Amino acid sequence: MSKDLLFEIGLEETPARFIRAAMGQLKDRTVKWLDASGIQYAAVEAYATPRRLTVLVKEVAEKQEDVEEEVKGPSRKIALDENGNWSKAALGFARSQGVEPEQFTFRELGGVEYIYVTKNTKGVYTADILPEGLLGILTSMTFPKNMRWASYDFKFVRPIKWIVALFGQDVVPVSIAGVESGNVTRGHRFLGGEAVITEPGTYLDVLRKQHVIADTEERQKLIVDQIEKLAAEKGWNIAVKEDLLEEVLFLVETPTVLVGTFEESFLNIPQEVLITSMREHQRYFPVLDDKGSLLPFFVTVRNGNAESLDVISKGNEKVLRARLSDAKFFYEEDQKLAIKDALSKLETIVFHEELGTIGDKVRRIRRIADSLAAKLNVDSSVRETASRGAEICKFDLVTQMVYEFPELQGVMGQDYARKAGEPQAVADVVFEHYQPRFAGDNVPASLAGAIVSIADKIDTMVGCFSIGIIPTGSQDPYGLRRQAQGIVQIVLEHQLEIKLSDIFALGIAAHEELRGLKRPASQITEDMNEFFGLRVKKLLSDDLRYDIVDAVIAAGYDDVVSVVKRGHALAAAVNGQEDFKTTVESFNRVSNLAAKAVSAEKVRSELLAEASEQKLYEAWQAVSGSYQQALEHKEAEQALSTLSGLKAPITAFFDSVMVMADDEQIRNNRLALLAAIDGDLKAFADFSKLVWA
Repeated sequence: MSKDLLFEIGLEETPARFIRAAMGQLKDRTVKWLDASGIQYAAVEAYATPRRLTVLVKEVAEKQEDVEEEVKGPSRKIALDENGNWSKAALGFARSQGVEPEQFTFRELGGVEYIYVTKNTKGVYTADILPEGLLGILTSMTFPKNMRWASYDFKFVRPIKWIVALFGQDVVPVSIAGVESGNVTRGHRFLGGEAVITEPGTYLDVLRKQHVIADTEERQKLIVDQIEKLAAEKGWNIAVKEDLLEEVLFLVETPTVLVGTFEESFLNIPQEVLITSMREHQRYFPVLDDKGSLLPFFVTVRNGNAESLDVISKGNEKVLRARLSDAKFFYEEDQKLAIKDALSKLETIVFHEELGTIGDKVRRIRRIADSLAAKLNVDSSVRETASRGAEICKFDLVTQMVYEFPELQGVMGQDYARKAGEPQAVADVVFEHYQPRFAGDNVPASLAGAIVSIADKIDTMVGCFSIGIIPTGSQDPYGLRRQAQGIVQIVLEHQLEIKLSDIFALGIAAHEELRGLKRPASQITEDMNEFFGLRVKKLLSDDLRYDIVDAVIAAGYDDVVSVVKRGHALAAAVNGQEDFKTTVESFNRVSNLAAKAVSAEKVRSELLAEASEQKLYEAWQAVSGSYQQALEHKEAEQALSTLSGLKAPITAFFDSVMVMADDEQIRNNRLALLAAIDGDLKAFADFSKLVWA
């Protein structure tokens, strides 16, 4: 026999950003408790709104299954003394299992007899353990922020107002923070009321009658369908960002989409400002035409029904009008601020107490950008654009608009720089140097923007590493992982001819020259090399098998473009060449014996006595130069193909030559030959790390 189980935690309105994770956590903890308790069930469903977290478990067994368990004890030799009586070890085993020694049996295992005992455990009724189980699930939940209420010591994300706990039609007694469980839920705060749930299966329907759509998927579909219908009717493109949709989803219990408008005069403000104000401050969806230009309308979602929507729209329009009026004022005032005056204000803003002001940071960024441009040997126009872009890249941080909307840094700088008479390319650098801002974001489109972006990011990283701020575990308050990933992504997508170690050196040099270092440069370099290695590995792991990643990383990742190309070339060979496994086996034979070579020993051609070793030496000499050249030019497929040409002479060598010859000179010379070949192999990958099915 089975029954459904319903557990609803009723709350004061919970922040939308916490709800999705809390819903998943409640489901996971319920599943783990059921599994650990040996209670059978069919399925677990989770629901959530701003005022409730719920799990509905289908077909929960009314009783744990009886368990028959066979337990192995000590061997006969240990269990019996010389008189044939039970030893202390045997009696202790009996006590630990709750049985009498008379229940022991002996059975042979691996040629040795052991005590065995069969334990029969009667399953308990689910209803008897549910109160403690549900309370444990509730109290074990964690949140980014908790609160206490009244005089209770218990903490939760928001005060608990009611609890519904039903097993079939029976209330499961649960009590916490002055709240007793029952079968009464609460509907929409204004449109609904209290309602009795007679049994768990009616939960969604009961709440629906109380103007609550508890199923998150159903609620999201309602929102999206209404928005799409409106867009089709009006011929609009309603820009629905996933993160805003997610937030709105957990702000409402009964969603109703409505439209508002604002004055067209506000469209003179850059549309990024208007969109940001609508999305971030008001949770509105902007409306665009088919060319992507903003229209003077917005779409929002009401937590309620369709009554009096015109009144609600006017209220939203009034609030937005005030917001946009502020934005217009800030925008117009900001344009009165000269760039040179804005730059002087950066001297008063602290970047970090140990790293100076934003002004200090800008000087370092410019120094690094100039050095990076020289290192890359870019033309004079790119160099000048990058230098000026670096000089003014942070000026918009002192504007009123960025103070009000921090997410618009760079966006406003680009607009203000252009209006102040800066060349378009320089204005673009101000925007691009923040890219990529997040995972999946674009890298700077221009080379000058890429240079300044790298300079900004490496300045932050060197600065933090130099004062001991190095991310550990999940802690990364300065976003250094994102900064490092951004540098790697920029170098790769722009195919920059520069090594990571060169970038580190430029950043360290700027800090050393302009402020001094608190840690040795060698330690900073070592830490950053290890840190970036993990970022490169992550980048490769997105596309390649783990063993291929390990193989090419082992050959070095300082040159990001090279390691990525080597990884893809190796993957193509592993997956596309039937005989490549035997090629790798020949490489690994070389590497295994090369490890025994005397260091610094050079190959002496006059000691190559056997024909096969002479042919191997000649084959290696013939391809080594072209192989090194292919690697240098990052022609990874050509380099690997050249290496693969050594397979036949390597095989012939091992078939006919005793490497570990008695003659020491001959032996060392053969090992030196293998070591020289292995050096070329290791420059591409450590082939021994490849795993074959």
